Amino acid sequence: MKPEQASRFAQLALKGIHKEYPNKPGDVLNGEGDVKSTRAVHPAFYGCFDWHSSVHGHWMLARLLRLFPDLPEDKAIRSALAENLTAKNLRAEADYFDRPSTQSFERPYGWSWLLKLAEELHGWDDAQGKEWCKNLQPLTDKIVARYLSYFPKQTYPIRAGVHSNTAFGLAFAHDYACAVGHKQLRDLLEKRGHDYYAADEDIPAKWEPDGADFLSPSLMEADLVRRFLRPTHFRPWFHRFLPSIAKGEPKSLLQPAQVTDRKDPQIVHLDGLNLSRSWCMRGIASALAEDDPARKLLLDSAARHAEATLPHVASGDYAGEHWLASFAVYMLSTQ
Repeated sequence: MKPEQASRFAQLALKGIHKEYPNKPGDVLNGEGDVKSTRAVHPAFYGCFDWHSSVHGHWMLARLLRLFPDLPEDKAIRSALAENLTAKNLRAEADYFDRPSTQSFERPYGWSWLLKLAEELHGWDDAQGKEWCKNLQPLTDKIVARYLSYFPKQTYPIRAGVHSNTAFGLAFAHDYACAVGHKQLRDLLEKRGHDYYAADEDIPAKWEPDGADFLSPSLMEADLVRRFLRPTHFRPWFHRFLPSIAKGEPKSLLQPAQVTDRKDPQIVHLDGLNLSRSWCMRGIASALAEDDPARKLLLDSAARHAEATLPHVASGDYAGEHWLASFAVYMLSTQ
């Protein structure tokens, strides 16, 4: 990622991080007393259209600060994060999860991005970063507890290409557990990953994509599995999982999705799909042998997917601009 790209992405997040409306709340109302503005309920993560987009907008700004210390937007980013990531605001966010009817709030997509934010702040040698990490800890603890209590009960994985996708939820949480050394969480995630996916073969990836996907069910699963299987075990698993991939099949998985209307909040999901496919393909390729023909094929396809969407992250419409930059930054900064 180039500094000029980082600046453009930062500007998009800064436009949305304090923009409360339009807003799509995901709260369950237990009574008339719960009818409040989004900012009153979520004082840290009220912007960017919805809670999870706000969370990963904060993650993106923190990541850009770490990667580009001399970014022209440095002061604006620090000011925005300091305003939202206060101890008081984040305590209110943590307390929200004690409210009745919040068991499934943002499960697991928002949970996983919250842990990605916690991972980013963890170990950052920056005075403000350390303060934000400390302030976030009560909410981080609540989300970790949700993982530990819920996933032993989820018998079957959810293979959708949207927020409910189980593999995505486990992948980012696994990154967090590894980064901070949380053995209990890591052990649970790896066990559930084995339970859900180890026996999968010949997944029907030719059915992808659905019309509103921003995650690939097949690639996201493989990108999770390569996190906890050794390469010598992952490689045969992957070729059982997608047995025709080295032959360039299925074509629908390897060709970038066509986005026909970037003002439509569901159709523009497909821009996100192109970006998440790209990072998954690169992650999978990193676990394959260098002489595996699938490796080059995946890397070439990843490049095409990125090229298809990166010019459109700043589309001029809030439907995509409130979240796509985060996907772009993750894809570009994890190559």
